Amino acid sequence: MPTEIERKFLVTGDAWRAEAIGPGLLLRQGYLHAGSPVVRIRQAGDAAFLTIKGPGLLARAEFEYPIPPEDAAAMLASLCPPPIIEKTRTRLRAGWEVDVFAGHLSGLVLAEIELADPDQPFPRPLWLGREVTDDPRYQNAALARAAGPPATGSPPG
Repeated sequence: MPTEIERKFLVTGDAWRAEAIGPGLLLRQGYLHAGSPVVRIRQAGDAAFLTIKGPGLLARAEFEYPIPPEDAAAMLASLCPPPIIEKTRTRLRAGWEVDVFAGHLSGLVLAEIELADPDQPFPRPLWLGREVTDDPRYQNAALARAAGPPATGSPPG
């Protein structure tokens, strides 16, 4: 079964931009089901995908399938409850990706790195802020339902 292992961090400052590999890619995504499993529709430039993710924060099952872009646009417009997440994803050296959110999440900037193993060491650039991997408020399905970016303090609970 395909498994996604991902660490997620807040980003401090703009120094990450010096590590960019090419321009960012506009992503639009919405959720057909935001519980478990998560069922997401994503437009990524000229491509589109249906993704199904199992439960978990650090590691979870993930299945992703390309779909026609016009189908994705129709599903985002008619089947996914608003708001739709809009963000620009920029790939960086050393395997990092940085997402700069727009719309209702404007001001939120997150960095992600995918790993082969949960305990795999990885580079920690100076612009990396607090880790939010284990904070469910920073899962995209939760961000889609949020009124705005999560408060930067500790998670509630």
